[in-house]
Amino acid sequence: MLSELRITNLALIENLSLSFADGLTALTGETGAGKSIILQAISLLSGAKASASYVRTGAGQATIEALFEFDRDSPIPELIREKGFPEEGELVLKRIITEKGRSRFYINGHLATGQLTGEISEYLLSVASQHDHQHLLHPRFHLDFIDLVGNLWQRRLEFASLFDEWKRVANACHDLIHRENEKEQHKDFLQYQLNEIKEAQLVPGEDESLELEKKRLKSADELNRLGRKSCSLLESAAGSLSQIRKNLELMADMDSTLVDLAEKIAGPCYELEEGLPDLRSYLDDIPDDPFELDQVMARLDVIQRLKRKYGQSLREVIEHGEEAERELEELEEIDDQIEKLEKEKQRLEKEVISQAESLSRLRHEAAGLLSEAIRSELSSLAFEQALFEIKLTGDTSDLNNMTREGSDRASFMFSANPGEPVKPLAKIASGGELSRLLLALKCMLARRDQVETVIFDEVDAGISGKAAESVARKIKELASHHQVICITHLPQIASYGENHYYVTKEVSSGRTRTTIRGLSFKNRVTELARMLDGESITDRTLAYAQELIRRNTGS
Repeated sequence: MLSELRITNLALIENLSLSFADGLTALTGETGAGKSIILQAISLLSGAKASASYVRTGAGQATIEALFEFDRDSPIPELIREKGFPEEGELVLKRIITEKGRSRFYINGHLATGQLTGEISEYLLSVASQHDHQHLLHPRFHLDFIDLVGNLWQRRLEFASLFDEWKRVANACHDLIHRENEKEQHKDFLQYQLNEIKEAQLVPGEDESLELEKKRLKSADELNRLGRKSCSLLESAAGSLSQIRKNLELMADMDSTLVDLAEKIAGPCYELEEGLPDLRSYLDDIPDDPFELDQVMARLDVIQRLKRKYGQSLREVIEHGEEAERELEELEEIDDQIEKLEKEKQRLEKEVISQAESLSRLRHEAAGLLSEAIRSELSSLAFEQALFEIKLTGDTSDLNNMTREGSDRASFMFSANPGEPVKPLAKIASGGELSRLLLALKCMLARRDQVETVIFDEVDAGISGKAAESVARKIKELASHHQVICITHLPQIASYGENHYYVTKEVSSGRTRTTIRGLSFKNRVTELARMLDGESITDRTLAYAQELIRRNTGS
């Protein structure tokens, strides 16, 4: 159960520490006092989305911390160990929200993720608020209630996985059949591309080599002129170079200090003499055929045309051809692929229909039990003659209208008045009737869940008189085996609380803050009197409030 809750710098709360006990704890106060902030704090601790606006103005961060205690047979200790956190006989969840909107979560002092704290919170507490009324009004949520009560959620997840696999195979089969219909046309197109690329007999890097060759051919006359002039100069200088080398050899014989210099000069002389034949050979190889440049230009034109069609580079053109060849091979095998996928699709269709039928049967059983249980609960909530039915429709063989949830569509049908036929809940239920229906559902789910703490946030909206007293007794009944924290405007409910907190807003030093204080017996009487008669409290109202508390708590 939730033992302590500490909140610092969250919205209007500056610093707050609350202790909770077993049984029913009531939270009351004027509208707008900040009672909802308590619920918001618990939701944030359970992983709800946060923003920087939640941090109290002027504070660097908001902190929410809760201490939970649990029995020995609780699944929480094993769950904590399974998630890799130390199990210390109790559980502390903590969340820090910075002024920049970032969050840090802690489990027993160790960093955790929001998802993980959310998973653990599902085993700790259950929250019922006015927003849950929307779930009752929309049939798309009704199937969720049935699956929760019938313990069918795992079966539903397994069906969703199977359904997704069937859809994947069906879509793949549809795509292949579509390709099959266009296969011949596409084959001709691919074959044309492949032939065009293959006929070009492309070689990687060929375009770069051709560009160099084009440049050389365009410069052939100038290369020939410069080369022959250089060759003539080298030939005329050859005799001088030979004489220089011989002179230096004679000088080195006469002066040994010139040996290194003679060798140094002799080396380049030899290289120049040896380079002359290479230069002559180069000049002999310079093409003088004018058609050779035309051939290179034509080849470059072919490559450029292919680049424009199939890729920015020669490598991309070659890869496009390889891809076309692979796709042609796949098209040849497409009939075999379609046959295999069709068989797999038919197998999955049978499995989907079979599991949908099984899930539907279980849902009809669960819906019957749920209807009977809700009617029983409603009779104890001043709905002695109310009718409640669950209408399940759907065709398990109609795959076109099937979803990941199965073939069933659920609708809650209700009639609060004797002699009136049941109609869809959204069309006839009032706010008070929805509140009692939600309470009935939550009471049922709380008994089935392993959670120890149930929080009600103004689920008493729209009810008064006899109905209010019935709701109060139902919440008290739930509090006999669960810890219940109830934010309420009804004195009938507040009078049943073993503990009672009063929420108010105060202004100090120009700042507004929400405060919460526990009420003594005398103050409880005054608060219940306020809830009964507003500010016009009389002795009779005080006496009635005192009687309510003593009668409902025995104090």
